[in-house]
Amino acid sequence: METKTVYYIGGFLDADGCINAQIIRRNDYHLKFQIRVSVTFFQKTKHHWCLEKLKKECVYGSVRKRKDGMSEYAIVGNDAVKNILKKLEPAVRVKRPQLKRVLHIIHELPKAKDPQTFLTLCESVDHFEQLNFSKGRKVTSETVRSTFEQLDMLNVPVETVGTTGSDDISSD
Repeated sequence: METKTVYYIGGFLDADGCINAQIIRRNDYHLKFQIRVSVTFFQKTKHHWCLEKLKKECVYGSVRKRKDGMSEYAIVGNDAVKNILKKLEPAVRVKRPQLKRVLHIIHELPKAKDPQTFLTLCESVDHFEQLNFSKGRKVTSETVRSTFEQLDMLNVPVETVGTTGSDDISSD
């Protein structure tokens, strides 16, 4: 990606985009939750073409027209989000705290195979409520903690929690 393009997309993200991490319920996962990271750009649907052009530059993700007159271009998943944020890092100013936090979460996710370590990462995800002025997050670290306590997962030796690798908690 050309330097000029990186700064254009970085400015677009700062103005009409969102860098986010969410905790998602996943009963099919051993830890019952997943941390999902995303980068999303928004435009009125009359400028949908702009998001299509942006997707060609960034390669990852998908563009859709919403029913509310808006279009969005979403990049979801650890590898795709990491790759795009690493390219845009020098150009992002306003959303730099979100960028740094998401990159940190992606880096730490493979280590979060046990409930306590995963819960610590979930607490980091909770900070996006303030960073993005989010309203109504239903699944927070307290939700995860409560579930882990109900299932007595916080007192269980790590070896017995799950037998599969990091794909239990990643979104790739």
